[in-house]
Amino acid sequence: MSDTPALPPLWKQRDYMLLWSGQVASTLGGSASGIVVPLLVLAMTGSASAAGIASALGIVPYIVLSLPVGVLVDRWHRQRVMVVCDIGRALACGVLVAALLFDALTLPLLYAVVVVQGVCMVFFNLAEVAALPRVVATAQLPQAIAQNQAGHSGAAIAGPALGTWMLQQGGRSLPFAADALGHLVSAWCVWRLRTPLASAQPADAPRNLRAEMAVGLRWLWQQPLVRRIAVITSLSNFVMAAAPLLVIVLAKGFGASEAQIGLVFSAGGLGGLLGALAGGWFARRFSFGQVIAGVLAVQALMLPLMVVAPGAWTLGVVYAVLAFCGPVYNVVQLSRRLAMIPDGLQGRVNSAFRFAANVLYPVGAALCGWLAEHHGPGVAAFFFTVVMAGLAVAAVASQVIRREGLPG
Repeated sequence: MSDTPALPPLWKQRDYMLLWSGQVASTLGGSASGIVVPLLVLAMTGSASAAGIASALGIVPYIVLSLPVGVLVDRWHRQRVMVVCDIGRALACGVLVAALLFDALTLPLLYAVVVVQGVCMVFFNLAEVAALPRVVATAQLPQAIAQNQAGHSGAAIAGPALGTWMLQQGGRSLPFAADALGHLVSAWCVWRLRTPLASAQPADAPRNLRAEMAVGLRWLWQQPLVRRIAVITSLSNFVMAAAPLLVIVLAKGFGASEAQIGLVFSAGGLGGLLGALAGGWFARRFSFGQVIAGVLAVQALMLPLMVVAPGAWTLGVVYAVLAFCGPVYNVVQLSRRLAMIPDGLQGRVNSAFRFAANVLYPVGAALCGWLAEHHGPGVAAFFFTVVMAGLAVAAVASQVIRREGLPG
């Protein structure tokens, strides 16, 4: 019999539930406004390429800032970073609300707000990921990550439908006002945390930005499993960056209304929720390699099915299956990664991983827009299907991934 006391369930852990609740509120607002941004760009310009650029700009800050921000997150008080970032995102949404109310919205202003939101998200996300192993015991990390994914997906179910409903009923500014409110709720929840989240580095630790970034990159590169998963995640995100824009272009092609497009994205949120709930089950019953390769293979199958979907409901089902796979993948790889990284390196290593994971994301979003506009969505879907299928084959062929978690 073990002398280790049983850990309380996550729903009884005050600080985790505060962190989780704030993220749900923030994600709900972000999902409500996120679906509106490409619709606004299409309404303003009629260009799928311009909509693709808007999607790409949101992730560009991850590429430019991930590595230095990871260093700063390991230096600074993570709780304060998250609160400031939430307030910053709320203010950025407020700028859009004012511009829409006074009929002063321009494409450059919309792009600028997307970039500011992305910058704040880089700081917040890396601080939150680094804080999670402090808030939750290592043994409960897979469960906590699964619950985080479930909360995110649950908000993503309601968010797109809520955003398109607001767009039609309450005007173009209302989804962004809801987004601002969600960030303010998140800021309040994070501010209420009691878990010490100050830097784990000694006060007299060397302060050399380039050297500290190199530490995170070197640790990642020296871990064969983490290195391979970073590469696969990078190329997978390159493909998945295309999926939302493909949904919008395909749905517009067969005459779907904005409300129907919102429901397609809500179906994706439902798929993500089910994937998050099932992530722990897959992690317990299948090997690491089986989950990673299986998820990539299913996603590769879903992409061409999006093109042949005859209507919004069928497209919603296919998109739901595609979205189901992401949380399963994340629960398995993220819980394994967080458990491997020393606390004092969480910010730097996770920033190095996020940099690698997201470096191709804006390229995927922009390329999808260009392919869809100049060659049609079918060609775009075929190209990204080939890339995803190649990743599934690479995961099966990798001995390091295939053997992870197996006895002996």
